[in-house]
Parts: sequence; structure tokens; C-alpha cells
Amino acid sequence: MRYRLLRSSRLLLSCCLLLLSIPSFAAAGVPAAGEFPPSIALGKNLPGELVDLQQRRGKVVIMTFWASWCGPCMRELPVLAHLQSVVGKDALEVIAVNWDEPRAQVVNFARRNRKLDLEYVLDSKGKAAEAYGVKAIPLMFVLDQDGRISAVHRGYSEASLPGILEQVLALLPEHVRTRPAQNTKTGSGG
Repeated sequence: MRYRLLRSSRLLLSCCLLLLSIPSFAAAGVPAAGEFPPSIALGKNLPGELVDLQQRRGKVVIMTFWASWCGPCMRELPVLAHLQSVVGKDALEVIAVNWDEPRAQVVNFARRNRKLDLEYVLDSKGKAAEAYGVKAIPLMFVLDQDGRISAVHRGYSEASLPGILEQVLALLPEHVRTRPAQNTKTGSGG
């Protein structure tokens, strides 16, 4: 009897450990403010390099899921590109993760919108979208310099821009907030 109880306890412990080893994002929804983002590569950028958020630590990062058919995304991307150009890529980087479109379509979009100096990422297998719980776009994550999610924004509206701007500015170091604006020539392309 004692041997069975010990075997049952070991089996239960093994099952618990197995469940704990499964990545939490597999069954989870959208990561929340205060959490670290899933530790996966987002996908490949247009030059074909893997993009990993951990490589961006030390900067404020805005990561947004988008698609070229998404009207709100098309209004959001120029605003984010302009914010990045004003603050400077040394302190703020915008990563635009494409949601479920062919590479050729994303490349074509980037060519038509050269003024949007964004890091375009292809999530061709949908792994990043799944890990981040993407069900609708745009879906934006603002990460602090330590790589922790500071804010999550679903959808886009011009009314939300002042709040997002305040959040981003609050994350920037004082010397960045008080320096003159960087290149402000970024436009909406087209």
C-alpha cells in the first residue's frame, strides 16, 4: 500500500512538473502590463534576420500587430513611425509585426511606404500572433527599457493618442525627453 501511494505521488508530481514546463502563452490570452513578453523570436524582418525583443533591451519598444487591409493599422503606423523619428531610434524602436499576409505583400507595402522607417516583421507561421493572443488588430504592446510590458492597447483611435504618448514619454530617460526632437521628416508614405 505504501509503495502504491509513493508511486502515485511521484506520478502526480511528474504530471505537475510537465504542466509547469509547458509555455504559459500556449493557453493564455494577451500578455498583460507588468509581465515580460513571451520569450520567442517574433519572426524574420524583411532582410531575413530573426527579430528578438530581448535584443532591444535598453530601449523603449513599441510592438504592434498589423495588416495592410486593416484601416486602423494604416492610420496607426504613420503615427508610430513619426513618434520614433522624433524621439530617435536610439531610445525608441517600433516593430511592426505583420499578421498573416504573404511576404510579397508586406515587401510591396514597405516599398510603397518608404517614409515609414519601421522594422517590419513577418510572422509567417503565426507563432508570434499565437503567443501574444492576437485575435484582432491593431494590437500594440509598449515595453520599457527592461523589456517588461508597460501597456497593451487594443484597436486604434486618435482619442487614445495623447495617453499612449504620455505612457511612452514616461518610459524614456530624462535626457531623451529633454533633448531636441530628432528627424521629423517621416510622413505617411503612399
